[in-house]
Amino acid sequence: MFSSKNIKAVLFDLDGTLRHNIPSGGDVFSAHAIEIGLRISDEDKNRAGRWEHYYFANSPELKKDIEEFKDEAFWVNFGRRRLVALGCNPKDAAELSISMSAYMREHYKPEVHVREDSRALLSALQRDGYILGVISNRNEPFHDELKSLNLDSHFNFSLAGGEVNSFKPDTGIFEHGLKRAGVNAEEAIYVGDNYYADIIGSHRAGLTPVLYDPNILFPEADCAVIQTFSELHDMFKKTVQ
Repeated sequence: MFSSKNIKAVLFDLDGTLRHNIPSGGDVFSAHAIEIGLRISDEDKNRAGRWEHYYFANSPELKKDIEEFKDEAFWVNFGRRRLVALGCNPKDAAELSISMSAYMREHYKPEVHVREDSRALLSALQRDGYILGVISNRNEPFHDELKSLNLDSHFNFSLAGGEVNSFKPDTGIFEHGLKRAGVNAEEAIYVGDNYYADIIGSHRAGLTPVLYDPNILFPEADCAVIQTFSELHDMFKKTVQ
């Protein structure tokens, strides 16, 4: 729980928090791995999910892979890493990664989805007068996508890491976001699904972090945790009573 009494701004992550791919890439990848004979448990899937969050939190491995691999070669290598995270033998993972990548490229056609409880939360926070923003690790501005998702009218600003050459969990991207919001760190909450990027990064920058964790990937999280956005709205209502 947190106190919202001094909060003026609520800032959000985009991918995995407000914007979702249905089904997720991880689910489709794991399902196909099982189809070709790999034995994968729910524990393996959770471990791979945590690894993927770590990897895309601007990890040293991600930086290295971006430098070393281009285009499809990057995703083949990513598939190799994901297979290892699922418990696959590294040698087998290297052999399977090309076919797994080809399968994902051909068959993975997710729908983009915004959950209705997140729309309801944004409308409520907007009515209550909070400054709202989106801070993402994307390379390019994404205002047009917010518009296509019918989310743009809720937000005072959006910020991509590539605009300021700073990516979560670096504190710089949060500091730029606070400037755009016109608030101090102690006056802002940051809501995101990636513990390594969103929670650790926003906490280091002085914001109050809230983890959106519908699949309970991070049961040890040392911050406020929600599985639905209505829970966050309830937290706001309780702390202003």
